[in-house]
Amino acid sequence: MAALRRCMRWGSLAAASLAAVSVAPSSFSNRLLSEHVSNSDRLSSSWISLSMGMPLDNSISGLATVGEGLLRSYRAVYTFTVNTCDYKYSLRHYEEKTEDYYKALSEVHIRAAKRILKLCETNRGFYTKAGQFVASMQQMPKEVTSTLAILQDKAQPWPFTAIEKVFLEEFEKSPLEMYAEFDAQPIAAASLAQVHHAVLKNGQDVAVKVQYPGLQQQFLIDIITMKILSKAIAWVFPEYQFEWIVPEFEKNLSKELDFLQEASNAEKTGRNFSKKEVVKVPEIHWELCTKRVLTMQFMYGWKVDDVQSLVKAGIDPKKVAEVLAEVFAAMIFCHGFVHGDPHPGNILVSGSGNKFASNRSDFAIVLLDHGLYRELDEQFRSEFCHLWKALILLDPVKLREAGERLGAGRYYRYLPVIFTGRSLSSKSGLGQGMSPEEKMYLKDELRNFSVGDISQFMEGLPRDFLTILRTDGLLRSIIAKLGAESRVRLLIYAKYAVLGAALRHDDAPDRPAQNWKVALKASLEYGQLRIRLETLEIAHKLESCYRALVNWLRAFGSGIQGLFSLGLSIVYGLLP
Repeated sequence: MAALRRCMRWGSLAAASLAAVSVAPSSFSNRLLSEHVSNSDRLSSSWISLSMGMPLDNSISGLATVGEGLLRSYRAVYTFTVNTCDYKYSLRHYEEKTEDYYKALSEVHIRAAKRILKLCETNRGFYTKAGQFVASMQQMPKEVTSTLAILQDKAQPWPFTAIEKVFLEEFEKSPLEMYAEFDAQPIAAASLAQVHHAVLKNGQDVAVKVQYPGLQQQFLIDIITMKILSKAIAWVFPEYQFEWIVPEFEKNLSKELDFLQEASNAEKTGRNFSKKEVVKVPEIHWELCTKRVLTMQFMYGWKVDDVQSLVKAGIDPKKVAEVLAEVFAAMIFCHGFVHGDPHPGNILVSGSGNKFASNRSDFAIVLLDHGLYRELDEQFRSEFCHLWKALILLDPVKLREAGERLGAGRYYRYLPVIFTGRSLSSKSGLGQGMSPEEKMYLKDELRNFSVGDISQFMEGLPRDFLTILRTDGLLRSIIAKLGAESRVRLLIYAKYAVLGAALRHDDAPDRPAQNWKVALKASLEYGQLRIRLETLEIAHKLESCYRALVNWLRAFGSGIQGLFSLGLSIVYGLLP
């Protein structure tokens, strides 16, 4: 009961804190808001003024925004309080790290995830985005990620009147005046924006991405709510030290709310792949873009995981998987400029009958939604290339050295499991996973891990590493749906890791220079890596065959010995 009272007290304190921050013109709220505004220029002046108690011409609208913010915060605090009580109450009688404890914990995870899902669906906007962010984190409990995965493709569009209001605020014109045609019904809707088909006055088809109204005003109070709740979770559950997630989420959101930055990211990605005909990025129409409206070339194609449509169009899904792996391997290991949200809705496959398809292939990969990118630190990019070579060969010495340099510390030995599905001591071939015995051993070993261990591991990793974990996780899911073997992705990553390790582009990160000497050196080194890998796998297979032969001979010998003994017994039995 003390734990329950503690949880309820935290819920009341959190609600009171949010109310004070939202409406009270105190020196504390002024200072908190001022500090936040100094780190972000996304907030409207009306919201800042209202929060500080200053007079406004549109005070009614501002009060409505505050009221909505408080209601959203109340829902979040309520969900947090109920979930906290559920964890504390439901697990209080179980001894940790027992079968009954893990079973009860899984059930609580499911209930908590369903409540969070309902919160995200009700509050929409940033909460939906937060739910998507959590769902893409492989380190979270699978009960949570699987429940929240529905948020990836679930978003309610806004009415045309709300979209028209955004245009009037940005351009002082209706979209019907700016374009020759503008479809009022959106063709796609996401957590922060929706996309409409339109036609320019010169007859060109375009896609127009419009940010939902009021998001800039909601940003402050929603982030403050999340910060307060993350601190509350850390206080109620000291082993859950995930406060770093909210600042990272806030940083990513700030990028995604700026459509001019998204346009810049799209053009940079287009330049990086300018010599790769199989990759297409929509062209930007800058004269029709602002921070909240993005007009770009309309791209045709099927969702990358729509296997049935790809097969019907005569496109080999496995070939698509290979090209997709090459595209993102180039981003990670060579360009150092990584798409942070490659879910299936953001990647299209354009067929050969389409003007966007490559002349040398029967399809083209179309990359969409360039709002969330990560510019990798050059030293990190180089170190990650070396790490991947060690992962492919399962080289314990080089793996430990690279892992420690990248912040993995004593957890470096689990990196092969995370990226390749093999343990450090695995005898399985690349892409073949682990044997049942290896899985059982790893399961027993991981059960000794506490949430604090996972938290320590995650917090010690560079943020660049976390972006790659998220991107690679989404990519692996797509490749699996396309029917390609994991070995394909692993070898492609190895190839580009070798090439990336040979590149040095500190002076021109936008366009990594790759002359014939670098390409030749990388090709030779990759050839050596493949030879070493094949040799190791052949050695492992021979060792397995040898063990199987020895076991068979022992069994055969035991059988012969048994027959011999039986024969002697019969003979002795026949003797007088």
